[in-house]
Amino acid sequence: MEPAAIGARLASGVVAPLIRKLFVQEGPGAGLVGRPVRISSLVSFRGEQRTLTEKDLSKLAAELVAQATRHADPGERPCPADEDKIVALHLATTLHTLGDLDMDDVQAVRLGHRALARALIDATLAQGNKLFLSQGGTVLYQRLLDTACLHILHFFTQRSTFVARTLVEQSGQLNELITKIDILIERIPSQSAQDARFERRYAAYMIGKHSALTIVGIDLSHAEAAWPLDAAYLSLEAVPSHQDRPEEAFEETFEGTADAASPAALPAALPADRALSGHQRVLLRGTAGSGKTTLVQWLAVHAARQEPPRGLEQLIGRVPFVLPLRTIARRDALPSPAAFLAAVHNPLDGAQPPGWADRVLSAGRGLLLIDGIDEIPERDRERTRAWLADLLIAYPDNLWLVTSRPSAVADDWLGAQDFTEFTLSPMSREGMAAFIDRWHDAARQTCRTEEERAALRDYQSALHTAVRTKQDLSRLATNPLMCGLICALHRARRGYLPPGRKALYDAALSMLLTRRDTERRIYAPGDVQLDEEPQIQLLQRLAYYLIRNGEAELDRDRAERLIEEALPSVPSAQALGDAPAILRHLLLRSGLLREPSANTVDFVHRTFQDYLGAKAAVEAWDVGLLTRNAHDAQWEDVIRMAVAHARPRERAELLGKLLVEAARWDPKASLRQKLLAMACLEHAPDLDPAVRDEVTRNAMEFIPPMDIPRARELATVGPLVLDVLPPPDGLTDEVAECCVVTASRIPVDAAIPYLARFADHPSIAVRAQLASSWGRFDTERYFHEVILRLDRDGLYFVAESTEHLRVLVDTGPRPWLILRGDFTEDEIRNGLRGEEVTRLRLTGNDLVSDLGAALGHLTHLETLYVSGCPQVHDLGPLSELPLRTLVFEPSLISLRTDPLPKGLNTLVGLERLKIAVHEANIQPRSFPPGITWLDVQVVGDGLGAMPAAFPRLRHLHAVFVSGSPPPVTLAPLAALPDLRTVTIVGAEVVDAHALPGVTVTASGATPPG
Repeated sequence: MEPAAIGARLASGVVAPLIRKLFVQEGPGAGLVGRPVRISSLVSFRGEQRTLTEKDLSKLAAELVAQATRHADPGERPCPADEDKIVALHLATTLHTLGDLDMDDVQAVRLGHRALARALIDATLAQGNKLFLSQGGTVLYQRLLDTACLHILHFFTQRSTFVARTLVEQSGQLNELITKIDILIERIPSQSAQDARFERRYAAYMIGKHSALTIVGIDLSHAEAAWPLDAAYLSLEAVPSHQDRPEEAFEETFEGTADAASPAALPAALPADRALSGHQRVLLRGTAGSGKTTLVQWLAVHAARQEPPRGLEQLIGRVPFVLPLRTIARRDALPSPAAFLAAVHNPLDGAQPPGWADRVLSAGRGLLLIDGIDEIPERDRERTRAWLADLLIAYPDNLWLVTSRPSAVADDWLGAQDFTEFTLSPMSREGMAAFIDRWHDAARQTCRTEEERAALRDYQSALHTAVRTKQDLSRLATNPLMCGLICALHRARRGYLPPGRKALYDAALSMLLTRRDTERRIYAPGDVQLDEEPQIQLLQRLAYYLIRNGEAELDRDRAERLIEEALPSVPSAQALGDAPAILRHLLLRSGLLREPSANTVDFVHRTFQDYLGAKAAVEAWDVGLLTRNAHDAQWEDVIRMAVAHARPRERAELLGKLLVEAARWDPKASLRQKLLAMACLEHAPDLDPAVRDEVTRNAMEFIPPMDIPRARELATVGPLVLDVLPPPDGLTDEVAECCVVTASRIPVDAAIPYLARFADHPSIAVRAQLASSWGRFDTERYFHEVILRLDRDGLYFVAESTEHLRVLVDTGPRPWLILRGDFTEDEIRNGLRGEEVTRLRLTGNDLVSDLGAALGHLTHLETLYVSGCPQVHDLGPLSELPLRTLVFEPSLISLRTDPLPKGLNTLVGLERLKIAVHEANIQPRSFPPGITWLDVQVVGDGLGAMPAAFPRLRHLHAVFVSGSPPPVTLAPLAALPDLRTVTIVGAEVVDAHALPGVTVTASGATPPG
């Protein structure tokens, strides 16, 4: 993909037609070839079928050179203009050796395009043809030859059904690589050499800066104290925050109202790293320790490497800017693009070319990762939003990810800026198990003896059992930070874990502050050691200062003054020296403080800051300060931990004043504070019963939940809610669904008996929520107590693993199934019984590519959804199935770069279709002729080709997704004799009257995302 940086800018639309001229076009029957053929028999400039002379070959090479350099300014050309003819001559000579290669097309594709280019150069040199070019000319020649070979191999994979079938994987890889090059060429404008050089340096710095994580609780030397991001990163799941039934309208029209609440119609979880797939602007919410910052690092590294995973082609050509608000918001003014690097103390700030950041963002190439809205004071959030709004106006075409704790900012806080909101889900049991395995794999690298490794294997196995069987432990381990802390404590305490969150934090502090250094024999005889308690006293002063002032980090000078002020109360600390020496000790030895940049200090994680700050607040008994800030999300964990630290009488007073404070606020803020008070009860084992009853009674005003958003908010209280949620008797269907949503989002075994009471509920929405929540609970228990009891009529059952699928099929038949996540073709084919399945949904699958191999045996399949499956490009293998309804949903980035899936027109029985298309792809030959219901996402600005492509259309639902399309005219649709309804979303309609007798509904507002 480097050609774009040196001026060799050959998009596939230019190079492919030229490359095709090198080869003989196949005649009828070529698709029946049963074996690979020699390349020498395919070239068009040799043999009996010669159609291209050597002079024509030279012209072709010259055209390739001209196309590659035509947009380059003189200072940007890879070689002087007078060398173009020599480059073209050498390129023609090299391409001519295609006729001399002793290999077939299959061998060439397996070889790869770069190796093929090397083979052609070797053949050229073997014939005595020397390459005399300047360094720049050699680079241009090499890049042009690489690009030509890439398209040559792609041509081979397309030339016969035998080769396409034999080499489908290689063909897909070549197609993907060509697509990525096309995106790069479109996205990256002609660059100066200075900009290109700086971007290479900047990318290398970002990779080095963000490609490692700290391993909580593993004792490594300073040189080894980083966990490679690629090994450590665990993709969590995210759900759209305000997308309760994203497919409801489609379900009602395509499959009947009874199916509207199937699990796929509920918020569809997707890997969190895919939140940007198809969206330009995302606000991602997640609790402390849930992995938001790790995701920011992961996206930055993959953008810098220019090697995004499949499905995230939006990162191609992007330049990442990581902007932690805790750092940049400390400035008097938030930074302009020119000051981005300076604001985050990037050492390359002085080396960036003048105006570079503006050029990057103006071209729409930026990936802006703005981390931690919740980590800035509430007073600064409005100016932050205004700063974001101004940047979006000035630079609208970039990718934006903003992160925050769930309640730090209001719903739709960035709605006016067209941000789509997602919320990180807690780790599933499978996610916890994967994290535990990865943590112990990393820890194993530090073991010195086989005995240590054996002990670690025992701890690993025991911890898996404990997380599965102990409710309080599994509830605590639902985010990466806490799961890592539990792993570390379990190892350090030789398999023993204290119960409860406060006890875990106490044990963690003890491990980090004293036990770790003592057991590692860090101190020599006579060294001054600081006990745990004085360290905690000093650290909690720093934490409480940050919390009181709404800051996330403080200047080193301020930290030293705070320690100096505390020393009279902590005399034992003076043995280490003065305040600067004590701060150095805490930075080096505590494991809780760090220096994110020169002369600034912060806590390694906000969780520890909140815990220690809460301890300081209780000791100072600043109850008024606590309750006055209860509406602020930054204080929620502080208040919970304050209740945990307080004595029984102090708890009663704090909770009572919290309820009084809640009455002063609007209903929404009041709800949050009353639920916060109830959430605090789990940290109050000893509490006046009257106070406990009062807290519960106030929360009961909002129980049962009356809508889905409130149901989700109620779930944040945790398992306490399970005791007050009502039974199903007497509830309306809507309220019953909300109760199930709340309980299903509390992934503890205690929720299963409550959910099981709804298994016989008549509402399809209730049963759909139960069917789709299986992955959050113990597989076997949830299956036997809930899944087995669900009425199968009109209900999709969800499988997220091969184990799920096996037990569903073994206890079937279940004709409607959803396979969510990565299943291979073999797993699908072996897991599904062909005669049973009539409706199937494949969602979020990065592995499956050959639908024929996976689904060809489903002889009764009538409805198929393929959503978020980036490897699926060919529907032709499904032509023998009795499909009547199809949903095919790629990401928006794929929509803009890929053609329609192959073989769509062979599905001749298809009547109902949901698909995303570019307007230019709406051609009659591309679609089956019998479509009567069409739900289409359109990139483009018109529907003029619709009548010819869909002559039998009765119902049309069209969503325009290209930002601000021009007004749409419906007049061409008058040629459809059977048309009954038309719905247009995202574009204005200028002539709704043009369709008499047709019900027209139009919404000019662009849909979110």
